[in-house]
Parts: sequence; C-alpha cells; structure tokens
Amino acid sequence: MAYVAVSGGEEAIEESIRLLDYYRSGTKEDVTLEAIKGKMSLLVDKVMSEAGLYAKDYAALAIKQCEGSSEEAVFLLRAYRSTLKRTYYTDVADTRSMRIVRRISAAFKDIKGGQVLGATYDYTHRLMHFDLEKENAADLKAQMEKKVASEEPLEIENCERVSDSLKDEGLLDIYEKNDEKPFDVTENILEFPAPRSARLQTLTRADTGYISGLAYSVLRGFGQVHPTVGELRCGYVELTVPYLFDESESVYIGEVMLTEVETLNEADDKNQLKLASGYGAVFGRNENKAIAMAVIDRELDHGGDYPTQDDEFVLMHGDCLEMNGFISHLKLPHYVTFQSKLDAVRKTRKQNGDKEG
Repeated sequence: MAYVAVSGGEEAIEESIRLLDYYRSGTKEDVTLEAIKGKMSLLVDKVMSEAGLYAKDYAALAIKQCEGSSEEAVFLLRAYRSTLKRTYYTDVADTRSMRIVRRISAAFKDIKGGQVLGATYDYTHRLMHFDLEKENAADLKAQMEKKVASEEPLEIENCERVSDSLKDEGLLDIYEKNDEKPFDVTENILEFPAPRSARLQTLTRADTGYISGLAYSVLRGFGQVHPTVGELRCGYVELTVPYLFDESESVYIGEVMLTEVETLNEADDKNQLKLASGYGAVFGRNENKAIAMAVIDRELDHGGDYPTQDDEFVLMHGDCLEMNGFISHLKLPHYVTFQSKLDAVRKTRKQNGDKEG
C-alpha cells in the first residue's frame, strides 16, 4: 500500500499532538488517578481486561492521558505491557477459594454457600440522578465508611462451583487435571484450530462490545439458542508463584479481582443425557463480557456453520488494537492507490463513451 508524505507534515503533526493537551486540559480542576480508580472503576477494569495487564494505577493513567477513550487507553497499556520483563508464571488459581463479593445463579434458586447479590446495576431504574451534580465526594466517602463500620461482616465460606454438584450427578463431563503449559498468545502466533487455552486468552482480551455483539447474535438464533448462567461469581483470588529454590512450594504475591461465569447448555448428545458448559473469566467487575465470553466459548467448542462457531472468524476480529488500528489506517494518505482507482474509472468511462459515440 502506497503512502505519500504531506508537505509540512512533521510540523502539522507536532501541532496536532499539542492540541490533544489543549482538549485534555478541559477545566482548571485536575482529575487525579485516585479519582479515576475510585469513581470510574468499571472503566479501569475494562481497560485492564482488554490490555491483559492487571495494574489499576497504570490503567487510570492511560485513561487520563487519552481523555477517557477506552480504545486508546488499552493501546497505551498493552504497549507498556510489552516492555515488561516476564519473571514468573503464576500457579493455577483455584477460584473455589475466591473471596466473594457477588455470587448468583440463574439456574438454581438454592445453591451451596448461598447467593450473594452484591453490587449491581441490574435492579436500578436507570434514571439520571441529577443530585449528583452537587455531590460532595468527601461527605459520600465518610457516609459509606460509617455504614460499613456499622455492619456485621458477612462470613462467606469457600464455595464450590455450581457445576461441581452437576458433575457429581454425572450431568457434566469431568475432565482430568491438565498440567500442560498453556499456549501463550502474547508470545506465539495464533494458529488454527486454536487450543482452548489460546481461545480463552484471546476472548478475555477481546473488545467488550465485539464479544457482547457476537453473544447477542447467538441468542438471536445464529448459534445455540439461550444458554443459562449456571453461576456468576465476582471476587478476589490469591495468586502464587513457585518458590525459586523449591518449586514444590509457592509464594503468595497478591490478589486480583475476577469475574467468572459458567453457562449451561444442552449437550450435543442426541439423547440429551448430559449438559455442556461454557466458561468466561475477566479482570475486575465486567459481568456482561464474562457471560458473553462463556457463550462464545461454548459456541466454538460446539462448532458448526455459523460465524460465531468459526474460531478463526471469532478470534481474529475481536482484538481492540488490531480492529481500531486497521480502521484508523483508513485516515492515512492513500493518494497513490486512490489515484490509480480514479484513473481506471476515468479510462473505462472514456472507453465506453468512445464506443457509444
């Protein structure tokens, strides 16, 4: 593809970059990283998930730098991530030991460990609260801290997954533990058919809107119709790494917040003697993406003729950086290529005109 340099382009580009700071300056009141992390936590979680880097401070910085654009923030955070040295791989995290802040099931009313509604916008009226214009952040913080201090802490025991009880009944297949090193999509080129570990990594880093749109198309009939959310859980999971001098031992390095979802479908068995599941897990609180990911995971496992069941179609078109980068490149000069198209059209019109004459 041919590009032509614009006369005076470097100076114009430098001024364009300075203009970004002008638009970002907005008001005299500064937006601190602490404010972004505390008051835009869902946006921070979205950026971390799509960038594939759990770093709230850096995600908040990226959001501030690019005026709140999640696409640009993902680009910045992903680019920064690529410069970091990878020292360890964590051990496999067992989400059964998750410190739960929210846990629901759409399949069963009563589940072992109980349902925990937690924080959700699902039951709000979706009406604008105009009184927030005059809200005082310090007063709100003090009010919430006082309320928390007055409440008795809820003791939530480690909860087995809802799917565990279905496996005990023989309604879901039990897979043997697999300690094989997972395919790393950040260090290897994706090949098809892709292993499931590569699929899940790609889906969790994919654009939220893209994954949600694909899952919606499944629900509308372009795939297996209407799975059921067996369990959705959100909470903190501890991470450990093998001890350097004795890999049989592990060292605790911190915790991350995850949203994990398992969906349930009728199995492929003609007699429908079993159920099949889909799996989704993302950084932070991002329930719709986790559900959509589980829906698409099951579609790809099922296979078929729909685009949502084609792993190459699904996995190659959902990356936020690649999709936005390729669309953005259309704004770059295409003078030579377009001129050749224009010349071809003019030549054809002239030839047709001569024939008619």
